[in-house]
Amino acid sequence: MIRLVLFLLLLVAITFGVSWLADRPGEVTVVWEGVSYGTTVPVALAVIAVVAGLILILWRILSLLVRSPKIIAAFSRRRRREKGWNAVTRGLLAVGIGDNAAVRQARHDAARLLPHEPLTHLLTAQAAQLDGKHEVAVAAFRAMVDKPETRLLGLRGLHMEARKAGDKVAAYAIAEEAASAAPTLGWAADAVIEARCAAGDYAGARGVLERQMALKGIDKAQYRRRKAVLLAAEAIALEHSDPLVAREKAVEAVRLAPTLVPAAACAGRLLGAAGELRKAAKVVETAFATNPHPELADVEAYLRPGDAAQDRLKRIRTLVNRAPSHRESAIALSRAAIDAQEFRQARLVLEPLLAEPSQRVCLLMAELEAAEHADIGKAREWTARAVRAHRDPAWIADGVVSDAWAALSPVSGKLDAFVWEVPPGVSATPILEHEAERVKAAIAAVRASEEAKAAVAAAEAAALVAAAEAEAAALAPPKEEPKPEPVVEPVPEPEPAVVVAPPPPSKPASSKPAPAPVSPELASMPPVAANGRGKPSRPAPIVALPPLPDDPGPDGETPDEPDTSGKKRRLMGL
Repeated sequence: MIRLVLFLLLLVAITFGVSWLADRPGEVTVVWEGVSYGTTVPVALAVIAVVAGLILILWRILSLLVRSPKIIAAFSRRRRREKGWNAVTRGLLAVGIGDNAAVRQARHDAARLLPHEPLTHLLTAQAAQLDGKHEVAVAAFRAMVDKPETRLLGLRGLHMEARKAGDKVAAYAIAEEAASAAPTLGWAADAVIEARCAAGDYAGARGVLERQMALKGIDKAQYRRRKAVLLAAEAIALEHSDPLVAREKAVEAVRLAPTLVPAAACAGRLLGAAGELRKAAKVVETAFATNPHPELADVEAYLRPGDAAQDRLKRIRTLVNRAPSHRESAIALSRAAIDAQEFRQARLVLEPLLAEPSQRVCLLMAELEAAEHADIGKAREWTARAVRAHRDPAWIADGVVSDAWAALSPVSGKLDAFVWEVPPGVSATPILEHEAERVKAAIAAVRASEEAKAAVAAAEAAALVAAAEAEAAALAPPKEEPKPEPVVEPVPEPEPAVVVAPPPPSKPASSKPAPAPVSPELASMPPVAANGRGKPSRPAPIVALPPLPDDPGPDGETPDEPDTSGKKRRLMGL
């Protein structure tokens, strides 16, 4: 706009000057070698202007001819530089898409056209990284470190190469150098904090974080979160060795980040152990309201060691009121109800979750069936369903599932990398193993109860048998011990004398003879057919004669002294 105004002003001035000259014509006379040349003033001015323009053009041509070598050299350099920058651009784009062949060609062109440019060294290093040439990449980054404008870029490249090679000492030293040169540099400060945290130097890591915050290298929210993570990690490390210091660190971490689950759980445990139950419950309930977590439920249940199951259930009821609609609240309440043998309440709480049960819900149902009804079959059925059920959340960082939270990732070493979520492609989680142990204990308790009942029944039966045997032994006559049989010399048997017995005295016809006793062996025999006919007939009764005074008896005992007299012995007592 200003240029347009100036241009218009210039046109007005020229127009004014021309009109002024036209209103005042004059004559200009030039005498050259006796010849007089005359013209008007406007024409003379026009001629002078044309002559001056021609002179300027001629001078420009002569100057261009004189400076032509330099102009050609500068044009060549400019052209070469443009080609070099184009090669660098093509190389960086090829690095982004992963085209190794294009990267190598671009690096070759850039190194030929711009051998001393910093971006050429960067392209060379990145091409070497793509090709897996560690030594070439390190050499390129070292060349960048030697120049002030690319020193930090070279340090970062060397740090990355050292971490890839597994040289943690070199990576830490390079990060320290970069952090000292630029304290606000994010990657350098993070690397130093992670290295000191991995070494257990939480105080030194917090010092680097404080310096970064003082120089405005990090925002306040991120600073509070990272400091809370470092304090929580230090409190967990000192929880058993120095509970007092650990409690102070945990409380400060909760103040900075009230929703950080590990900090709240550690603070709750330490405050509960110190007897500050109300403060511990407040810390745990505040964190549970935002992030319902099973570890917080366990801390709330066991704030005071030695409490009965009913007391734990009462505290869990208060806790779940902070997040009544969350799935974790139902699981925590059902577990506490099972421990307190409030089986009906446990079923009512778990019933809404049975439409799509997770693994923990299935195992809780298995434990409930075993504890309430002693039904091992249903408990095993629910345990089998847990294998195909939905997975439960767990602590996961960089694809690794961990039993407990940690400040650093076990893979990348990144600070505050653990998150509570469902891990992909994992069949079971550590918290599921804890629930499985509870189910095993419940089934083992059922089996132990059944074995105890069986043992009591067997003991009672044995006692009854022993009492019956003792009663029978008390009522039975004492048994006589068998006497040893004497050795009897064989005696020739005399001829048996036939003795005719007198007929028995006659009895009245109306009187019946008394039946003779029948031996059990003969009585148990089947009836025998009589007179060769098919009809069975009862055998005649066998009359057992009473023993005579000299009868040896049924045992076949012989008298103590054999009869050596020559008298004849009676046969069968006759």
